[in-house]
Order: sequence, then C-alpha cells, then structure tokens
Amino acid sequence: MRIVVTGQIGLDKKQFLQEVVEIARAQGESLQTYHIGDMMYREDPDVPAGRILDLPLSRLASLRRAVFRDVLADAPNHKHALINTHATFRWKHGLFAAFDFDQLATFNADLFVCLVDNIETVHQRMVRDHELEHSLKDLMVWREEEILATEILAKANLRPASTGTPVEPPKFYVLSRGRSPNSTAQTLFRLIFRPQMKKVYPSFPMTHIHDLPDTLAEVNAFRAEMAEKFITFDPGDVDEKLLADQALAAAREGQTTIEISADSAFSLADKNQKPKTKNRKSPPLRLKVADVLSILPDIDGQIYSRDFLLVRQSDMIVSYIPELPAIAGSRGKPGLSSGVERELQHAHDHGRETYVIWIPSKDPSPFITQTATKVFRSTAEAMSYFDQKGYFQPHSLF
Repeated sequence: MRIVVTGQIGLDKKQFLQEVVEIARAQGESLQTYHIGDMMYREDPDVPAGRILDLPLSRLASLRRAVFRDVLADAPNHKHALINTHATFRWKHGLFAAFDFDQLATFNADLFVCLVDNIETVHQRMVRDHELEHSLKDLMVWREEEILATEILAKANLRPASTGTPVEPPKFYVLSRGRSPNSTAQTLFRLIFRPQMKKVYPSFPMTHIHDLPDTLAEVNAFRAEMAEKFITFDPGDVDEKLLADQALAAAREGQTTIEISADSAFSLADKNQKPKTKNRKSPPLRLKVADVLSILPDIDGQIYSRDFLLVRQSDMIVSYIPELPAIAGSRGKPGLSSGVERELQHAHDHGRETYVIWIPSKDPSPFITQTATKVFRSTAEAMSYFDQKGYFQPHSLF
C-alpha cells in the first residue's frame, strides 16, 4: 500500500502519524513513513529551523525533488509506505504547489488522505510554532485549497494499466485528526490496513444538544459504538459551529475576546476521558470576537460542503435521533435537526445505505421512513442487524 497524507501547516501531522505507526506495530503491521519537511531540512542543514518556506521557490523545489528521489529509491523496500507532505502552501510567496506530478505518479499511491482540524486549534499551533502573520480567514481558505488540491492529485494520478481496461484513480478521503483524547489515528490505520471494513458516516444533532448532558452522553455512546465497529467519518470531530456560537454569545454580551485551548471545551467528546497519547500542551489563547465573526460564513459553508463530502466517501449513513428532555410536563420531542435530515437525503440521493436509530416515542414521519433503508428503535437493535448482515469484519489481531 502506498499512501500520501496532506494537510495545511499547523496540524502536527508528524505526531498524529506516529500514533498510526504505533497502532500498526501493535497490530503486527509495519508502516514506513517519509516526512518530507524533515527530510528537506536534513538535505540542507544550513536552513534555520522553521524557515524553509522562506527560501526562494526554485531552491525549495530542488530540495523537494531531491528528497522525493530518496523516497522513490527506498519505498520499494517496504510493503507499506506513507509520504507526509502538503499539497499547497499559503506563505509569504503567496499560494503555491508543494508537489511534482511526475514524482507522485512514480510513487503510484493507492490512497490520498487530506487531514483537517478545527481552525482555532490550527491557529493556536501556528502561533506556537511559526512566525507567520495570518488570519483565521487565511487558515480557512488554506484548508479548502488543500482539500481541493489533494482531490485533484488523487484523480490525476491514474495508476498505469497493464491491460487496455480503464483504471480508477487512487482512493481519496478527508479525515479530521480529532481532538485529544479522541484521536482518529485508528481510523487512518484502518483505511490503510483494514480497507474492507464498512465506512460509516454517523449522523446526529450537534449544537442544540451541547447543553443537555444526558442527551450528549447518549449521543456520545452511539458515536463510540460506531467507531468501535466501523471506519467512521465523524462530523463532530470538526465542531467549529460551537466556536461560532460562543463568539456570537460573547458579542451579544459586549465581550471583545474569547479564550480557547487545544483541548477545547467546544468538543462533543466526553471530558472524563484521559488522553491516550502525550501531546504538546499550549497555553490558552485569546481570540478577538470580531475575527471569529468574520469567518462565520466560511464556517457554515465548509460545514455544508465538508459533511456532504464525508457522506459520499462513506458506504452508509447511520443517524441517531434522540428524544429531547420534556419541558413542563410535555412529551419529549425528537432531536431531529435540519442538518441530519439533509444528510439523510444526500446519502439517499447518492445511493448510500441509510439507517436511522429512532429513540423518540413519537413515530418518525414518512420523510424519514421513505428514504431510510431501515429504521431501528435502539442502537442494540441496529448493531444486531449489522452483525447479521456481516458488516462487522475482523479488524484486530487481539
């Protein structure tokens, strides 16, 4: 298997990929990784740390080609080889490519993965590790460019065919690295080493259950169970809508700044979990409310396009609809958001299997039942059905 992992600066991809390597080792697998940036520094030790992108573009390109030649010479010695690089750079030179088509074609990748993360966390790492003036808007645009460029690379890198039959491009996925302690390193491991596993988009209401701890715990239990049995592309791993909501609330109260941290309270994750890996901790960072408000259209637009992309790169969608707590003695209402409804329809329209776990006592409407492959009344019922269908492929040696 040949893999290319891209992503904007500020993702700590090297640390994330080391988690993947460790998971692979524990499962009896070996993964050779090539960190192109580190290799370029070793190729020219006179370049000060953190300053390689300040080089003239011609020098930068020659360094990259030199280290790629080393990768191409060594990769045949390994069954599984992964290149950690970028598709684009948005730096002092402006926007420019970070690859050479001919060398990537020679590498002959089977899988392209563009890694993404919550924008405030990327910003925090950029402030911590790099001296580059940037705005949140810059980072949002860079993320879109990186996804698009990686997808183009995947579609353009048709592997040579030994016969006259058409060939498909390598697989392409967008993957959030997840907030600590909920790293998605295991998801990438499965994409590489267990590709036969079913790929699932777990769908659930997000923003309007954030202040309902019991409902939130219920949804998180569903997410955890999906992640245990499937390759999941969880929309909750990028939860910037909650950042937007905090900024709007702060603006209404006349505040000019909000405080964030790398392991942000925005996350839908269970805060009682302990991190499985040691990450570099960053002190809390204050953001200007006006800066966050300026990217609200970008947050909404990217949620819309990215979540639909995650649906399409999945084999099936499983939507969990909780019952919201009753108010003043009335019956609890279904926690069915417009986003969940759109995701179900999008999956149905693109030929994906669509499953709904419906918890409320009130029956679902025909707009749910007529587009769903099957409706269940509990997660246990759904998991039993998936087991009978043979969807749980062996994925661990232990």
